Amino acid sequence: MRPAAHLLLIEAGAIRPILEALDPAGFDAPTVCTGWSVRDVLGHCGAALTRVIADDVHGFSPQDNEADVAHRRLWPIDRVLQELFAGYESAASEIDTAGGRLDGIGLGEWVHGGDVRAAIAAPNPYTSEGVDLAFDLLVERSAGRHTPVGQTSQTVVTHTPVLDFVVDGRTGRFGGDGDPTGQLTTDLETFIRLCSGRRPDAQRYDLTGAAPEDVALFA
Repeated sequence: MRPAAHLLLIEAGAIRPILEALDPAGFDAPTVCTGWSVRDVLGHCGAALTRVIADDVHGFSPQDNEADVAHRRLWPIDRVLQELFAGYESAASEIDTAGGRLDGIGLGEWVHGGDVRAAIAAPNPYTSEGVDLAFDLLVERSAGRHTPVGQTSQTVVTHTPVLDFVVDGRTGRFGGDGDPTGQLTTDLETFIRLCSGRRPDAQRYDLTGAAPEDVALFA
């Protein structure tokens, strides 16, 4: 199974008990995704899985995503969760057979799980189960080895800087095989936050040769 598909199944098993135990008010908690509550993020995730299964993937522009979320704001939360839980396995199968074209969705669903965990103050929101797979996928994505999904939010950033990195003892190259223009030293959670544009704590990383927004891999 492709790592992105496996990561999606890992996230399915991890997030379900958290959501099933969540107090109803928790679904209204704001998330790092501007303007979206936990419920909105879950609606977006369920919509993306449904689109993968139906072979109806759109460009995942902010406008596309907001339209999907707005539609699901009319649903009771039980229906939002039902769509999400029902979509994981079939979408993972589609991602597995898509040859990389849909890998960004598997990775994105895992990151959004972190958004939910962060919003409800769950521990280690962006270093949950599957983080090693997510780390490897982000590094690969930085080198542009994945076919973009759509033209916007799932598209690999075209001017990713080339950086040597040290992340909790892991060393490597971010952004491809060219000559490095800088260096990133940080912890694993902050690396995930940087790569996914999740407002990392500036005190927890040392970045030279690039700005934080240059490291974000989702436009």
